[in-house]
Amino acid sequence: MPDTALLVVDLQAALVAGAHDVEACLARVAALAGRARAAGTPVVYLRQRVDLPDVPVELLDIHPAVAPQPGDTVVDKDSADSFLGTPLDEFLRDQGIRRVVVTGFATEYCVDSTSRSALSHGYDLVLVADGHTTPQRPAGSPLPSADQVVIHHNAVFATIAYAGRTIQVLPAEKVDFTAERAVG
Repeated sequence: MPDTALLVVDLQAALVAGAHDVEACLARVAALAGRARAAGTPVVYLRQRVDLPDVPVELLDIHPAVAPQPGDTVVDKDSADSFLGTPLDEFLRDQGIRRVVVTGFATEYCVDSTSRSALSHGYDLVLVADGHTTPQRPAGSPLPSADQVVIHHNAVFATIAYAGRTIQVLPAEKVDFTAERAVG
């Protein structure tokens, strides 16, 4: 039984529209999910509940490029932390999961919160360096660019330490679901 799960955070069509490097990110996550399924690794989709009255309901669901397949798990959530108020931790523990591979949207919100919460819940972490994205910033914005946000978060997770946890930041192509643990 695999001890790793792939978490796909908030890759919903309405949310990722116009995000940084989104098409390439979606393609990498779709390939990762395919490799995870082939290895018998659970694929868990986290879906942010959003109220966007002018957006067609189908755009609030997972983007078709990375749509859940039979056997995948979908967990709805109400906050940036995918563990808060959801059955995610119970599901992972029931599956014998000790390590999570995190991908998704938005880098500095839901991906960051879910990654840190996974560590706090006792899971080892692989952050997929090229498997998360965030909104593009408008021209003239005082905020860091989307590319800078992704680079920053990859650097933070590559150097952060949590007692008793392993943390890796790997490109999608280096994540190996065929081993007992995802390694690079």
